[in-house]
Amino acid sequence: MPDLFSLKGKVAIITGGNGGIGKGIARGFASVGASIVIAARNEAKTAEAVKEIEEDFGVRALGVKVDVRDEAQVQAMVKKALDTFGKIHILVNNAGMNIRRRPEDYTVAEWDEVVNTDLRSAFICSKAVYPALKAAGYGRIINIGSMTSIFSGEKLAAYSASKGGIVQLSRSCAIAWAKDNINVNTILPGWIDTELTRQARKEIPGLEERVIARTPKGRWGVPEEVAGAAIFLASPAADFITGVALPVDGGFSVMI
Repeated sequence: MPDLFSLKGKVAIITGGNGGIGKGIARGFASVGASIVIAARNEAKTAEAVKEIEEDFGVRALGVKVDVRDEAQVQAMVKKALDTFGKIHILVNNAGMNIRRRPEDYTVAEWDEVVNTDLRSAFICSKAVYPALKAAGYGRIINIGSMTSIFSGEKLAAYSASKGGIVQLSRSCAIAWAKDNINVNTILPGWIDTELTRQARKEIPGLEERVIARTPKGRWGVPEEVAGAAIFLASPAADFITGVALPVDGGFSVMI
């Protein structure tokens, strides 16, 4: 039986793949043989991640500067990946951001910035990569949602709307593209220890303690644990899984 979790010979694009959860997924894919395209805005940070992945795992990696909100830049990113590797098999829509405001305090520009970065970009990237995935005969799109795809908070209107939309976008694409052997799924990370959540812990009193108390596993997650779920969903082991939203949250979403 072939290795169900191998990604050898596969090419994966990870948006926002130069840090946090995205970098964890990029490293995870590289560890099981995939060639990696890290697509992000910070060129220096991307170059560091590319070098690290190539040195640690001996796979080919490519860094592409891109604003995933810009359709022309995304199309150029896909072309560069194809020019370099010949094929694309996997897309991880991970790029995202947040602005914390009560609904009445959001400006329309702030709302648009969050929604365009977190939701619109996933649509643009998925649409742009679809022909390449179809041509490869093996497609996996993994969209990164959030616990706010399920829950929300008083200062999370735009972020929650985006991440709830990510789940529905995934389901629609899963139905539309199943005939092309393209699976589309969502990962819903819980509280994962990253640069962004460390900043949140500084800004929100008691967050650290509340998360641990609510999480049955009794701790925060790490990016490598999200990578494990992503490897599974990207691999042949998940051939018959599409349209799902998978929590990776240490039990946070089932705790009362």
